[in-house]
Amino acid sequence: MINPAHFDLQSLRVFLLAAEYGSLTRAAEHVGMTLSALSKRIAELERTTDCALFIRLPRGLELTSAGHGLLSHVRSILDGVNRMAVDVGDYAVGVRGHVKIWANTSAVVQFLPNDLGNFLGENPQLRVSLDEALSDAIVEAVESGRADMGVFADNVSAPGLEKFVYRTDQLVLLVPPAHPLAELNEVAFTDTLVYDYVGLNQGSSLLRRISDAALRAGKVLNVRIQVSSFDAICRMIEAGLGIGVLPKAAVRTELLGAGLRAVNLTDDWAQRTLYLGVKSVAGLQPEALRLFEYLRME
Repeated sequence: MINPAHFDLQSLRVFLLAAEYGSLTRAAEHVGMTLSALSKRIAELERTTDCALFIRLPRGLELTSAGHGLLSHVRSILDGVNRMAVDVGDYAVGVRGHVKIWANTSAVVQFLPNDLGNFLGENPQLRVSLDEALSDAIVEAVESGRADMGVFADNVSAPGLEKFVYRTDQLVLLVPPAHPLAELNEVAFTDTLVYDYVGLNQGSSLLRRISDAALRAGKVLNVRIQVSSFDAICRMIEAGLGIGVLPKAAVRTELLGAGLRAVNLTDDWAQRTLYLGVKSVAGLQPEALRLFEYLRME
């Protein structure tokens, strides 16, 4: 069995650089090492793992299967070390707390920039890290302790969390200017299902919401293209590739000025609630409790 104590960070770093550059020479130049010193570290790493990590080619390097497997672990390890260094360094320059919040795209786009900006303006000694994620992943992260709190949609189950209303938002139908629905002020969702849709990727609470609505209506949601962001949805709709449902505040004003139309949906489910969830209010650290109370008041 390989002894984890035999790995050192510098060897892992040069392995990562050699893998990314596909060249020992370029990796050595990047870290300011001689080619022979860097080659020695790679050879020692291969002896430690008892695996060949690279195939030496006339014009560079190619990872072996073992090298590919090691690479993903090395990236994770070095990323963790970098985050550790940042966290510890914060205390050296006067930061007195670190709060981790995960939130879905709707909250990140519409509400959290202003809220966190105002909060940090009043609490400069704190640091907040914000991760954008799908609502199910957010709930899991808070339950497991990887996040202090999370913001997620109301159609996501969170039995293990204490949750509180954070914001409400209004969903609208976004259509290109020449679309048959563009002249309407409002429309029922079921009347839109004869058209192709642009949607978020699988797992998003918004896609689940409109898919469930189509199912309740006994119809099929024809998702022609799936993308990973609201901005990408807007661009696809602008290109005439379909229509989409988005939070009203997430539709950039300049897009509406360029001709895209936001049509109100008459369905009750088009008004959503975003929840702020924590594992336990009583268990929050003081700095996390301060942010939690601030967001609850907004």
